[in-house]
Amino acid sequence: MPQNPLSFDDLFEAARRSAVHLEMRDQYAVGDEAEDFRSWLRTGRRDVDPGSEYWAPWVDMISGAVARGVVVRRARIVSEPVTDYIRYEHAGAVVNVTAGEQVRWLPRPRAVDLMLPGADLWIFDGARVLFNHFTGDGNWAAPDMELRTEPGIVAQCVDAFEAVWDRAVPHDQYEIH
Repeated sequence: MPQNPLSFDDLFEAARRSAVHLEMRDQYAVGDEAEDFRSWLRTGRRDVDPGSEYWAPWVDMISGAVARGVVVRRARIVSEPVTDYIRYEHAGAVVNVTAGEQVRWLPRPRAVDLMLPGADLWIFDGARVLFNHFTGDGNWAAPDMELRTEPGIVAQCVDAFEAVWDRAVPHDQYEIH
């Protein structure tokens, strides 16, 4: 497995044209959002303040990338009815959009004939794919990220993302089921 000498932040900062994210899991359990998710489960309220301590680093990174001309897109493939976690993500996506991300949702049955990678990923400038590895319960696996630059792998991932994007529903039109 190729080593990843660059951090996610380095890769994002180096992007000049595009940064796209494909998410395909119905549940994540990553530690940096665990308390926010538990709070949302208890209260039904999600922090949607772009300037909050929770959101500000992400908003700054996305808005900075968009300001330098990077198109940032996120596509999520989801099962319906959606899980509580997807409801939580949907409730917070307004901040992603406010920061400058384009967000779309694709119900899983509409993806059945698409050839998809085996892991969530980011693609930077159509040249670097950063696979995100998770455990079965949705936490980060070790190693949690794997950078690949082989043209064949990159092309397959770009094609997969674009196929999902073309079918997916824009965030402001997607209704939670």
